[in-house]
Order: sequence, then C-alpha cells, then structure tokens
Amino acid sequence: MGFFNLLPKGIAIDIGTANFLVLQEGKIILDEPSIIAFNRITGEVIAVGSKAEQMEGKEHDNISTIRPLKNGVIADFHAAEHMIKGMLKLANPSKRGFSPSYRMVVCVPAGITEVEKRAIRDSAVIAGAKEVYLIHEPVAAAIGIGLDVQEPTGHMIIDIGSGITEIAVIALSGIVCEQSVRVAGDTFNEEIIQYMRKEHNILIGQSTAEKIKTEVGAAMSELPNPPEAYNVKGRDLMTGLPKQVIVTYPDIAACLDKSITKIEEAILITLELTPPELSSDIHQSGIYLTGGGALLRGLDMRLARKTKLPVHVVDSPLLAVIKGTGVALSNINNFKFLMR
Repeated sequence: MGFFNLLPKGIAIDIGTANFLVLQEGKIILDEPSIIAFNRITGEVIAVGSKAEQMEGKEHDNISTIRPLKNGVIADFHAAEHMIKGMLKLANPSKRGFSPSYRMVVCVPAGITEVEKRAIRDSAVIAGAKEVYLIHEPVAAAIGIGLDVQEPTGHMIIDIGSGITEIAVIALSGIVCEQSVRVAGDTFNEEIIQYMRKEHNILIGQSTAEKIKTEVGAAMSELPNPPEAYNVKGRDLMTGLPKQVIVTYPDIAACLDKSITKIEEAILITLELTPPELSSDIHQSGIYLTGGGALLRGLDMRLARKTKLPVHVVDSPLLAVIKGTGVALSNINNFKFLMR
C-alpha cells in the first residue's frame, strides 16, 4: 500500500531548500520547512516540517536534524526519501488507506544534472508516485504569474530561492538562456551571521539570521520606507554571556552587498546572451522577480538601476513556482512537452 487513493488527479510539489509545498486541485494543502529529525540510535523518523525545525539547534546526542536539500537539489537521498513520505502523510492525515498517486509534478532548478533528476524521481517513486514529471522552476514561475510561455515573446524571470538564484529568458515554451548562481536566501543568512560575529562580536543561529533578514533586510542603504532598528539577542563571544545589540537596515544592506553584486553580474551575463529580438521584448516588459529573495527591501530598485530595465516583484512571489507547477499539472497534455 502506498499513499494516494484520494489523489486521482495527482499533486504538484515544490521540494524547496527551505520549504516543502504541496498543491492539489489548485489549493496549497501543505507548506512546511524542508527538514526532518531522526533518532540517531534507532534511525526512526521523529518529526518532519515545523516540528523538526523547532528541534534544530537544540538537539541532544540522540536527535539529528537534517535539511536534505542544498542549492535546490537533493544532497541526502535517504533523508529526502523519508522527508517526502512524511510530508505527504502530513498533507493527507486521513487514517484510511492510500494507494499510489496517479501522477506527481515536481519543480526542479533549470541547471539540475541528470544524476540529480534521477535522485528526485527515485525519491518520488519510492514515496508512492506512479508517474513523475519534472518542470524547471523558472518556467513554472512564469506560468504561475500568468505569462504565456508558449508565445514567441521573451520574458525574463529571476527566481531567488533559499539555495539558488536562477535567471532565465523564456520564449516559445523553452529556456533560451539561463544562469544559476549559488547565492540566495541561505547565503544572505550566512552573511548576516558573519557580520554579527565580526562587527558585534555576537554569535547567532540560522533562525535569528532569518528573523533579522525579515525585519531589517535590505538591498540598498537608502529606502523610501525604512524599517525600524531591530534588537538582536545572541551569545557574546568574549564572555559567553547572553547579549543584545541593535542593527539597522543600512547595516544589513552593507553586509549583503557582495552577494547581491554576484546576482547582478549573473543577470548582466544573461542579458548579454539574450538574442536581440528577445532583448527588445524584455526592454518593454521588464524583469519579473519571484521567490522569497524578491521580498528583500529595495532589491527591485537596485536591479532596475543596474539594468536600466523595469523590475517587477510579482504578487505572492513565494508561491509563484508552486502555482505554476499546479497549472502544468492540471493542463498536463498542453504542458507535457515542457516536462521531463
């Protein structure tokens, strides 16, 4: 017995580095952190998703928390397999038996290798899928924000996730040119951790860095509607005692500058590789920002200044990819040629 008797139309899945999303019949039925907790001694799965995240950084010797994905692809196959199974159980908590699903559409990075594709397919099949289709994230994002990817018009999508940033020019149902950089939300968090350590002599964890990014994260040192300063609590590296410091958005903008510059360079390279006919389309329609990184304050303004192009932060950028994956699932005959 597998997992899906109640899913004859299949499900769409976004196995993100930070979050695992499941969409069924146009509705998101699961949005959980991509993390799993094991018992080190027995190997038993203790928790997945938010419950496992609550254990992260607080584990004792018998508990191990693992984030199976790095840079948008599976880094730990065993943990990924159990996480997918656990997430699908969370999505369908009914106690009735489940038979395997009819089909599953999973979005993946555009720069994924064949080995990485096989790892995702194998995990999905073991988790209970009969048919597995893979769709590239930039294409899914374009579909999710309502662009017609089949027309002969160029669209530039920048998807800034947790582990990877993908820049792609899409036309005629395919990716004409693309660049992937391993600089994204997790990189921003690491930069914030190092900044706090170097400038304030304070040690913080990933969850605190994420909170700082949310509260005062910025891509520019001057913003029209600046956020208030934020109190950060951590451990003093000199005394070992708890410590509190205040950070402002210009501080975070300065520490993220190097990472954002790398994203800008990848965008410029992609624009250089774009055929001239599609360049004129992009000049008219602009650039679309999706993914959690699109919410970084002032990023759209900074990229607009750098590229001299209009930059649009789409509605609900965190959900653009999963919504597009769901559209591809519900119109699978029309979009099958986009999937592998």
